[in-house]
Amino acid sequence: METLSFPRYSVAEIVTHVRNKILTGADGKNLSKNDLYPNPKPEVLHTIYLRALQIVYGTRLEHFYMMPVNSDVMYPHLMEGFLPVSNLFIHLNSFLPICRVNDFETADILYPKAKRTSRFLSGIINFIHFRDACRETYMEYLWQHKSSVDKLQQLNAAHQEALMKLEKLDSVPAEEQAEFKQLSDEIQELQQLLNQDFRQKTTSLQDRNAQKKADILEKTKRLNELKLSVVSLKEAQESLKTKIVDSPEKLKNYKEKMKDTVQKLKNSRNLRLEDQIESGESELKKLKAEENSMRRLLNAKKEKLATVQFRINQKHEGVEQHKRAVIEDCNKVQEKRGAVYERITTINQEIQKVRFAIQQLKDTTERERRKSQEIFLSLKGALEKYQEGVGRAAEEGRAELQGKAAELKRRMSALPT
Repeated sequence: METLSFPRYSVAEIVTHVRNKILTGADGKNLSKNDLYPNPKPEVLHTIYLRALQIVYGTRLEHFYMMPVNSDVMYPHLMEGFLPVSNLFIHLNSFLPICRVNDFETADILYPKAKRTSRFLSGIINFIHFRDACRETYMEYLWQHKSSVDKLQQLNAAHQEALMKLEKLDSVPAEEQAEFKQLSDEIQELQQLLNQDFRQKTTSLQDRNAQKKADILEKTKRLNELKLSVVSLKEAQESLKTKIVDSPEKLKNYKEKMKDTVQKLKNSRNLRLEDQIESGESELKKLKAEENSMRRLLNAKKEKLATVQFRINQKHEGVEQHKRAVIEDCNKVQEKRGAVYERITTINQEIQKVRFAIQQLKDTTERERRKSQEIFLSLKGALEKYQEGVGRAAEEGRAELQGKAAELKRRMSALPT
């Protein structure tokens, strides 16, 4: 039982497929079932085979009537009728094995049979269908590859644009650089002034407090000395009481005078000390008021510095948020880019498979072409031998004719007149 790798079509299906896929115009309209069955017409089959070769290989019609340039034929006019058939057989002998037909012969062109012709045309039609399907798949892969490459280029452009925006966000804009630098300088200068004023005021207050403390200690020491002097005066008074026994009135006056003197000394000492203490307290209050004003000024400057720092932090926070958004967009773009790259890789792999299959077909075609070349050379050798035989037969015929003519002349001359 015959096993085929392609479906066997009926004659009606073959006629339909040939009209739709191979023959066009008047040839396709004029094709009928009687042209293929039961007795296939060689000229119709030649037209179908020629058109199939033109579709698959792009072979032009004049190629079937051209003598190969590497062949040396003594009488090329003798091959004018045989040359198209020979070229058609050579091309079909390399094409039909690709269609999984391996038993094609010259007789199938010169004296075609219905069953074999039906099988040959079924294989050719099946291969043309397969070729069209492969072309559609290949063109679809090419289109997907082109669209993927375009999309990849767009994603790369978007990625570069996002990187440029990110770089622009990292750097301070040119129109804000002067303001940013001015704010930074003012903040630094204000901080230095605050620190310098605070240190100076603190040092001066500490010096004044130390001076006031030293003055108070000095006054306290003098007060203690006055107290000691008063005590010594009292002791002297007591000693005078024992010594002075006369003139009580004089003693009394002396005592009163001494009391007044002591009281005046006490009053004058106490008043000066109170004045000094009051002046020291007022000076201390004044220094405290200055310190409070300095603290208020320092707090105001700190608040101003905090406001400026808050503005800067807000700007930095906005920049960071925008940067994070840009980075997220870049990550999304990168993910899409990876998906597109994987898709392109898959398409390239499919394209490589198709190219490998095409290369295999080309290799098979090349092997069949070499085989057909060998057949052509063998046919050429046989034809040359045939031509040599024809030449020898012609020479022998001419020699025989000449001999017969000479014999006839000799006999005619021997006849009596």
